[in-house]
Amino acid sequence: MSKRKHYGLDEPLKLNDHPRPVTRREFLSQGFTTGMGAVLGGSMMSFFSKQSHALSSDLQAFFNADNGCTKISDSARIPFICFDLAGGANIAGSNVLVGRNTQTDVLSTAGYSKQGLPGDMLPGQVDPDGLGDGDFIDSTFNLKFHSHSQFLAGIREKVTSPDAIGRIDGAVIAARSENDTGNNPHNPMYAINRAGANGKLLALIGSRSSESGGNSMAPMSYIDPKVRPTKVDRPSDVVGLVDTGDLVNLLSQVDTVKVMEAVYRVSNAKLAAGDLSAVNVQETVENLVKCGYVKSADTAEEFGNPSALDPRLDAKIVGGTDSDGTFTPIFTQNELNDREFSKTASVMKLVLGGNAGAGTIAMGGYDYHTGDRVTGEARDLRAGRCMGACLEYAHRMGQPLMMYVFTDGSVFSNGMIDNAVGKGVWTGDSQQTSAAFFLVYNPNGTVQLINDDVGRRQIGFMRASGDVETTSSPAANNVNLLVDTIALNYMALHGDQGQFRTLFPNSGLAGFEDDLIVFQPIR
Repeated sequence: MSKRKHYGLDEPLKLNDHPRPVTRREFLSQGFTTGMGAVLGGSMMSFFSKQSHALSSDLQAFFNADNGCTKISDSARIPFICFDLAGGANIAGSNVLVGRNTQTDVLSTAGYSKQGLPGDMLPGQVDPDGLGDGDFIDSTFNLKFHSHSQFLAGIREKVTSPDAIGRIDGAVIAARSENDTGNNPHNPMYAINRAGANGKLLALIGSRSSESGGNSMAPMSYIDPKVRPTKVDRPSDVVGLVDTGDLVNLLSQVDTVKVMEAVYRVSNAKLAAGDLSAVNVQETVENLVKCGYVKSADTAEEFGNPSALDPRLDAKIVGGTDSDGTFTPIFTQNELNDREFSKTASVMKLVLGGNAGAGTIAMGGYDYHTGDRVTGEARDLRAGRCMGACLEYAHRMGQPLMMYVFTDGSVFSNGMIDNAVGKGVWTGDSQQTSAAFFLVYNPNGTVQLINDDVGRRQIGFMRASGDVETTSSPAANNVNLLVDTIALNYMALHGDQGQFRTLFPNSGLAGFEDDLIVFQPIR
């Protein structure tokens, strides 16, 4: 019997050099389970409508008072989405170029071979296929990808608006992390929330019912139990987060708001008649009850039918005629049957619609050192499509976006070529070749580098051998500081990097901040 050469796109990776999966993280990294989207919901979110009835003056006055009850509002922070590729995907070399000092300061032939690139596909050589810049480098999005990168192919497939392309830029970070483990404190969600990211309905979006909401951990010192994510995995779950319940089925949307206001006033009267012994306790209880009812009424006023949150009905996602014109699909209805596309559509709809502040999209099955290259190429292409979908949707929504991609560890090639794709087979794990990258979309024009320094697009660097130089930046050998580097750059996009030490007083980046910021503010 002939030996099969590669795995299907959603097929679990039964790897001979790994023990059988036991933990949920191991099942996810080898593709035995999906990485689901997750959302964190506030209390009393069950009444929705965008209609003419406005909150009455006494309820508005309660919101305006200094009592800790805050009204839902549009966040002034930039939406943030990150991709957690569970299992140790390739990023450096075959996808995003990482050089010795800059992206185009080339490595040795052996170094690129370790990163999966054969001798006839090295950056700087003439590409007979003429892709990208014609020299195995692609500068379409300013951050330089290998022109045969499957991440790049997927992104370009989904970013279909010409105006969007010139508004995207990014940076790559050479950063070592442990292989095949959820113990890397990679996830930046809590740090991004601390930096101000929030939404009308949700604080964070994650991927699983873990402490971080994703495959990798979050730095322990940043975890805030108040914003711990809960799980959602499909568009119907997103709609379910804002289920209007029986009250809206019985009453009009306008009358729903009026009922909530009436309940508020009745509860307020009963509290006023109460005889709590401690004045401060009474005040606290009163505010909590009032705030709950008033927020429910405000939510009913602010939002329309829950189906408005359904990505399957969004013309900017599935195509159709929108108030702004006609849109081609980012995802077709058939593509939304794919678990990863469906999850991506749900997360980007919530985050870029302002209803969630930040989100993780965890994708499983990236432990793809299967002795071939076809398996990994197919999974990289799908991940790239999901990344590109987020960028294109940000453009259609007119919203800025910071998109971050990370993975636990990485892979290496021993130089053997898979003739099906002409690239090196992925042979095993290698934490030494790991990297992360982020892309920024600016709806207001071109993203501007600090001091026009193109070298800023690479933080840290690789040795000629293709391994991370662990002293090249604070983040190069410390995953906690990699999270801090992302948080710092997120804050810098708002122009408030000067507050970094206040928000993160114990960070090891102190004194290095100016060298790690890539872009000028975009908002």
